[in-house]
Amino acid sequence: MLAIGRALMSQPRLLLLDEPSMGLAPLMVQKIFETIRAIATDGVTLLLVEQNARLALETCHRGYVMESGLITAADSAARLLADPRVRQAYLGE
Repeated sequence: MLAIGRALMSQPRLLLLDEPSMGLAPLMVQKIFETIRAIATDGVTLLLVEQNARLALETCHRGYVMESGLITAADSAARLLADPRVRQAYLGE
């Protein structure tokens, strides 16, 4: 949260976030993503790299799936959430 706050002090148009939920308790992960949604609502574009695929896709407009450094799927977040391959490989279904 401190790093995000410091980044916002410069009033960026684009904010890059790399694994903002890594190592955090579930309650803090929810708080971080509430903050991310609020930042996006305020008009800041976000580039989010996140291993929690479900939470990331529920938050974002567009998603990319990478495997071994290659983009293997790219679509709207809603379509990726509905894609059976993504659901099986990354959402535990």
